[in-house]
Amino acid sequence: MPFPLTPGRMCGCAGGILSTPTTRPPAVSDWEIHSHQDKELVKGLGLTSATMLVMGSMIGSGIFIVSAEIAREVDSPALLIGAWAVAGFMTIVAALSYGELAAMMPRAGGQYVYLREALGPLWGFLYGWTLFLVIQTGTIAAVGVAFGKFLGVFFPAISSTHWILHVWKVPAIPIGPMVLGNMDVGINTQNLVAILLVVFLSVVNIFGLKTGALIQNVFTAAKVSALLGLVFFGLALGRNAQAIAANFGANFWHNAGLGAQHAVQVGVGGPVVMVGTLTILAVAQVGSLFSADAWNNVTFTAGEVKNPSRTLPLSLALGTGVVIALYISCNFIYLNALPLDGSPTATTILGRGIKYASEERIGTAVMTQMFSAAGGLLMAGAILISSFGCNNGLILSGARVYYAMAKDGLFFRNVAKLHPTYKTPAVSLMVQMVWTCVLCISGSYGQLLDYIIFAVLVFYILTIVGLFVLRRTRPDAERPYRAVGYPVLPAIYIVMALFIDIVLLRYKPQFTWPGLIVVLLGIPVYYAWSRSAEAK
Repeated sequence: MPFPLTPGRMCGCAGGILSTPTTRPPAVSDWEIHSHQDKELVKGLGLTSATMLVMGSMIGSGIFIVSAEIAREVDSPALLIGAWAVAGFMTIVAALSYGELAAMMPRAGGQYVYLREALGPLWGFLYGWTLFLVIQTGTIAAVGVAFGKFLGVFFPAISSTHWILHVWKVPAIPIGPMVLGNMDVGINTQNLVAILLVVFLSVVNIFGLKTGALIQNVFTAAKVSALLGLVFFGLALGRNAQAIAANFGANFWHNAGLGAQHAVQVGVGGPVVMVGTLTILAVAQVGSLFSADAWNNVTFTAGEVKNPSRTLPLSLALGTGVVIALYISCNFIYLNALPLDGSPTATTILGRGIKYASEERIGTAVMTQMFSAAGGLLMAGAILISSFGCNNGLILSGARVYYAMAKDGLFFRNVAKLHPTYKTPAVSLMVQMVWTCVLCISGSYGQLLDYIIFAVLVFYILTIVGLFVLRRTRPDAERPYRAVGYPVLPAIYIVMALFIDIVLLRYKPQFTWPGLIVVLLGIPVYYAWSRSAEAK
């Protein structure tokens, strides 16, 4: 909203003669200053494309893998479903809350803009800084490497052990409860595939928003179909009497009471302590929340969405609702096909169970159980499709945040330039591509991803706090959509997310303190960059 105008003062001059009133340009709000950034972008995303971007950015390889670790942590069929249900509830509540902010401020940069407008430019910068350094680029690198890993099922020469140029093996460096390092630097055939994929999709996304959106729509439709296929064939062919007896009936609630105790190792190599059910569900969110993350990426592209005040809230609600329903359905299929418990030394798929599925590939194990070796190949193909589409969505949307930051003078100036013909943030796409490739070569993306779930939750909390702030500071602002369940549901989200972050700080410090340090390092960078922008 505009700042109040200050009346010009009459100044006394020598001899007592009054000067003429000083003419000042009309004061404008911070919002009006920044609103220019979207006028040069082309609005090419409709409801279907926006919804596909939500779903495509969420569905990667996590749903096919992380249930193994969650099962080991919770040791209960009911709590396995509960962990995904908690992540689903939080994701949908956050999406409904973001819908109000997106409809109110349909600007390129999305969450960066909401934090800037509600809490100040420092908080917006810290989010963009962390997004570029770790969250978006680290995720793109990890999904790209996952693509290479599953391509290796069809082409065995593609492997993390097939080195083209091995530069250095970084030794493990224990620091308190954390272990840093312990990674290989160089180029192998697996991360080379990841690099080629990132370069290809980054270049393709230069050639117009509609090109990137078309790829997104095709691959998202394919991977949603793959998940539906897993659910359908799981119900029709995957039901296993041994798994059903072990996981359902009275056994479903095994170890799920509020008074049950669960073992958790504190940090890396730390003591094992016993915690309650609510605490273990919070610990398990490292896997389930991360697998459901990136739903907010559609807000980054808001400046290119048609009728954004309607499209953005609707796409967020539809996209997150469909994906969470698929995720929970898939986990019921896992429980129908494989026993939760098992042995890491077993030689059969049923003997290893969900907990100890080979290389934690639950989806592959279930499909192999149903269709023998052909099932494993089918699942590898489905994950290739999923990874390709996921990376396209992440690359397309992430570049819009750095573009918005550069428009504000808080990123490299050239990043604010659009391609003269296609009106896409071409420089931003290239800068994102280069840093992602560095992460692929460094081998550090895996550790970076471990570190970010805490920081991601912190920024989600701050953004939803911003919803409350803006309701108070801008009560008269146009709100085409108002958050469902406000203020109760957003408040519940904040409480739940704070509880999870506190639990992770206490019991999983190896996942929290490094992420917090990355965020805090952005503070001096912000002040240096903002001073430079002011000087220019």
